[in-house]
Amino acid sequence: MSLTDEKWELLFERYEIQKKVSESGLFYISADQIREYKEPRLMTKFDTRESLPAVFGGRLGILPVTRGNYVIGDFDLYEDFPETGAAARWEKGAFGKHGRGSEKHIKQVYISSEYETIYIHDIRSEAGAINVLGITGILDDFLGGEGFKQTVSGRMASGRFDFIVDPHRTGRGQKLWAGQNGRAAAPGSRIEVANSQVEIDGGFEDRSSFAIIEGKNVVHSNFLVRQLYYPYRLWEGKIKKPVRPVFLVYSNNIFHLMEYEFTDRLHYNSIRLVKERFYSLEDTEITTASLWETWRQVEVKPEPEVTFIQADSFEKVISLVECLYRQPMTSAEIAEVFAFQERQSDYYFNACRYLGLAVKEKEEDGRIRAQLTKEGRKLCRLRYKERQLAYVRLILEHRIFHELFGQMLESGEAPDRREIERKMEELSVCSQSLLKRRASSVAAWLKWIEGLGTVQK
Repeated sequence: MSLTDEKWELLFERYEIQKKVSESGLFYISADQIREYKEPRLMTKFDTRESLPAVFGGRLGILPVTRGNYVIGDFDLYEDFPETGAAARWEKGAFGKHGRGSEKHIKQVYISSEYETIYIHDIRSEAGAINVLGITGILDDFLGGEGFKQTVSGRMASGRFDFIVDPHRTGRGQKLWAGQNGRAAAPGSRIEVANSQVEIDGGFEDRSSFAIIEGKNVVHSNFLVRQLYYPYRLWEGKIKKPVRPVFLVYSNNIFHLMEYEFTDRLHYNSIRLVKERFYSLEDTEITTASLWETWRQVEVKPEPEVTFIQADSFEKVISLVECLYRQPMTSAEIAEVFAFQERQSDYYFNACRYLGLAVKEKEEDGRIRAQLTKEGRKLCRLRYKERQLAYVRLILEHRIFHELFGQMLESGEAPDRREIERKMEELSVCSQSLLKRRASSVAAWLKWIEGLGTVQK
């Protein structure tokens, strides 16, 4: 249990928060009350569902309502990114010689040679990635605009507005206004915001619209809708142009842009994905034939004496490798950056360790930190295509993946979950009780490899 979890348990006990939410629907708490236990900024930063303290029970959420006050209630605050859980739904499908790889198209863009201060293989920060959006014309292409220029960024006051947020126990779209007067907050709660602090990573404007950008340089499964909704409500109340919320995830040298809209400006949960596209400053095309050749050349190695993988997103494994390339990190620091619980930090560290990319070392200050191995640092310095194929080789050096991927190449079909479990049991990669959970990770990693390939014409 993290320190933040412990402090929230104490707050819940002291103020009987769970009881009061059950009775009245909402519980208001001040920054000063939170500060008695820990800095409010750290105690209220929950960018994903997984980062919420256990005492919130997976149902409660917290929102800022003024610069110094928050509200806790049964709120549905998060939105899944597109295709989250795709590997879990993966069944037999065409691949290899009878089919094709990923349907995801990555458009290559270019930076003019006049910009000497930008090195395309060393864009590490969210701010750096957002700067590139304007310089390369990515945002113009994505939004169909003409000359988007960055006009605002940073912290600002939200102004005054109110909205409805759905609880977990009902579907979206059901509304019932409920205020601070003790009335039960079902099926929707009315929240009033007055000059809460809002932070915008980037605001870009052209002749016809204004785009607000929320940027991340790590991969998550879901995001806090407030990060788009509060800036949207602030600016749609101040300007005449349409306000277009955009989420950017920059990882693995790929710019993943998603435009959203709120179909009802007064309804927090009316968020809808409009479109998504992918861009890169490098050539990213990897043919299915190159995957065949990589598989053929790989020499299977003895299984390492490390915990078998339990990491259902290989994109997050890559994202963690990128973070460790920047600096060594403790388990708590990994959990904070990725906005999930510390046990998940260990899952993803163990995945890196399984591939020979990371180890944990005790440093001079006595703290144990994860850091990249020599192999891991070497891999991070490769260009996009060489780097992806290096990941593929490291995965396929393990017999479970080499044999299952070989079956995919021969049959042209992806194995279903039962086939994966049978192969895992045959090779004794983990205990019987863990087969189902670990099989989802195997499926996800195979799906990632499959997604790299395009048909060689």
